[in-house]
Amino acid sequence: MSFKKKDNQNFYNPIRRAILNHQLIKPGEKVAVGMSGGKDSTSLLCFLDQIKRQRRLGFDFELVPITLDMGFADCDLSPLATFVHELGYELEIVPTNIAKVVFDIRQEKSPCSLCAKLRRGYLYHRARELGCQKVALGHHVDDAIETYFMNFLFHGRLNSFEPISYLSKNQISLIRPMIYLPEKQIIRFVAREELPVVFNPCPVDKKTKREEIKQLVSRLAENYPDIRTKFVMGMEQGTAADFWQKSLKESLLISER
Repeated sequence: MSFKKKDNQNFYNPIRRAILNHQLIKPGEKVAVGMSGGKDSTSLLCFLDQIKRQRRLGFDFELVPITLDMGFADCDLSPLATFVHELGYELEIVPTNIAKVVFDIRQEKSPCSLCAKLRRGYLYHRARELGCQKVALGHHVDDAIETYFMNFLFHGRLNSFEPISYLSKNQISLIRPMIYLPEKQIIRFVAREELPVVFNPCPVDKKTKREEIKQLVSRLAENYPDIRTKFVMGMEQGTAADFWQKSLKESLLISER
């Protein structure tokens, strides 16, 4: 993998800062990397591998790449397995029947929620079996902004996912080391390094509400180029906790006047 002059500024410094700011990885931990075959998770493994090799955190940790075989007939994971092997790891492939459950048995009209729930279950369970304390996901700052708008527009909530979340049921923590990286930087990195991207055979790929919100965020960024930086600042200031702290009873009384 090549190294360019601005790679520290564009990739490694933001990831290192996210890890240290939010204590995403601690010395000696075993970290599963959830790999979908897409650009984000493949890039994440590359970045964490370099950070580990160069000891940029000042301590060592272990990486365990894991992917799910969703059960789609036309999904070839071999390019991903080969790439992971070339980095010095063995890809843990977990067989599942998620595609059959979601599309054939349940015939979900809006399948994303159920699919995500099943994928998380398989991933967390296998990570724990392999002795991992953390599961690293390839979410970036654009994903966080899109989640914020989805929660706002569809559920009336002003929040997004956290850089780190502990799942008491699974006794494992989710971490998002690329939380400070914009998607456009990752796209450029994948193209530059010619990273393998596995074809996604999901019939609803690019046809979801999240895709609509992605386009909305892109349009906003054209007029407000610093939207991503301002979003991170707003989320880390934690001001959402102070929004309109009225009791439900008070709110009902106000609405009845």
